[in-house]
Amino acid sequence: MKRATRREMLKYGAAAGLASGLTTWPGMGRAADTLKVGAVYVSPVSEIGWTKQHSLGVEAIQAEFGDKVEVTVIDNIFRPQDAERVFRELAGAGNDLVFGTSFSHGTPMQKVAPRFPETKFEHCSGIKHLKNLGTFEAKYFEGTYLAGVTAGHASKSAKIGFIGGFPIPDIVGPANALLLGAQSVNPDVTCNVIFLNSWFDPGKEKEAAKTLIAQGCDVICSMTDTATGVQVAGENDAWSIGYASDMSKFAEGKQLTAFTLNWAPVYVRAANSVAAGNWTSTEQWLGLADDVVQMAPYNPELPADVITAAEKAQADIVSGALHPFGGEVKDQSGQVRVKEGETLPIADIRGINWFVEGMIGNLG
Repeated sequence: MKRATRREMLKYGAAAGLASGLTTWPGMGRAADTLKVGAVYVSPVSEIGWTKQHSLGVEAIQAEFGDKVEVTVIDNIFRPQDAERVFRELAGAGNDLVFGTSFSHGTPMQKVAPRFPETKFEHCSGIKHLKNLGTFEAKYFEGTYLAGVTAGHASKSAKIGFIGGFPIPDIVGPANALLLGAQSVNPDVTCNVIFLNSWFDPGKEKEAAKTLIAQGCDVICSMTDTATGVQVAGENDAWSIGYASDMSKFAEGKQLTAFTLNWAPVYVRAANSVAAGNWTSTEQWLGLADDVVQMAPYNPELPADVITAAEKAQADIVSGALHPFGGEVKDQSGQVRVKEGETLPIADIRGINWFVEGMIGNLG
């Protein structure tokens, strides 16, 4: 495996890191029939979490193509100015397919893609499409709703807590669905919310988790790229809900479940279509029915009827009999946002900028 020189690494700036064992460097030679794929991660690759799940998608491409693929992975790229430079260099180096893995990569990819029409771009969490820029995203809210069902049963205080990276629709929607799932069991449940304004800040997340527990929350769910929320909850004898990966090993036996993300089908499908020459820009929004959102095993301490209820809710979501945002749904002010018998339209879910009734916190 060829590796980058120190000079080549430094030109990407201090924010850029290379994932060892996965990387060949732009500009190095390749066979004519070899697919070149680049992936840019928003945080370092660890053993669990958001970036780990994307790294498994890249590994799935390598398993599919073997020595017919060259992969360049650059991690810890969050700032837009760094991201634009990295995407430009990856495309300029002849990568056939480039993945961006964060909402913050959106504007940089939108700037770079038109300049390199031969390169295909796939953006996770993206909202804008171009001829050579597609997007894919998960229906996280389906997973949080199911986790909320278990939280509604497990919480003795009727107070649960949610820690989010940023107050964007991809986080606000799942936070709302977590509470709605809990309220399907106990209508009196409320949810305290704290946003970190960071995807990866274990120190800040630790303080947020401690704050929520001090406020009486006995179930904690974090949508960040660390297991800190799960760890702090376990250390304080509170229940937790993992995100992206199964985090039970960090939870002191207190993880109720985790809503995990299986990006491998998305990555492999994109690579195969680019290799076959039939890739097109698409908008993909994938959930439980697509096997992209998955539920980790439920905690064995949960009563059997609770697990049965969660499993039935999952089957009903997949079949369409149940929708997490099925009415009646009110917002924090008491205004009816979804009428009885109706569901929140897809466009409204994807752009949601309000909290449901029972959420304690704000989006400011």
